[in-house]
Amino acid sequence: MTPAPEFPPSQPGRIWRFGDDIDTDAMAPGTYMKDGIDVLARHCLEALRPEFPRSVRPGDLVVAGSNFGMGSSREQAPQALRHLGVAAIIAPSFAGLFYRNAINLGLPVMVCAQAAALPDGARATLDLEGARLRLEDGTHIACEPMPDFLRTLLRAGGLVPHLKARMARR
Repeated sequence: MTPAPEFPPSQPGRIWRFGDDIDTDAMAPGTYMKDGIDVLARHCLEALRPEFPRSVRPGDLVVAGSNFGMGSSREQAPQALRHLGVAAIIAPSFAGLFYRNAINLGLPVMVCAQAAALPDGARATLDLEGARLRLEDGTHIACEPMPDFLRTLLRAGGLVPHLKARMARR
């Protein structure tokens, strides 16, 4: 698995805009599920934006509409985004299983009612501790604060690294 993104990201990343109801099949197309994460990630969201998997860079942000991650519970969907280096996903709402799978895999997901105000291609820095995004023009967009225990999981790189570290301390 790709190392966890820097937490919190300190450098601005490009915003990649997507619409409402983005399903896990678009992030992890069934045709490539047998090929492993390297191949699967090369097809992540290509049905919606063909340039995305080859142009996204580590630290970039996915910004979407409501109900991001709907559909099947395949954890390969957030894993593909993380593998590509996406720093976080920002949306007004998430499918519950996707939200938890993302955090368990160390991929920050932020609920942001004002996600639609974030323009495609703009550069922004995510402040997970402060629950906001800062665009390069100085604009700040507030997000819902994430509970401490979820930020702890993210800082560790996800659930498994968190549990390993916890067990090693015993």
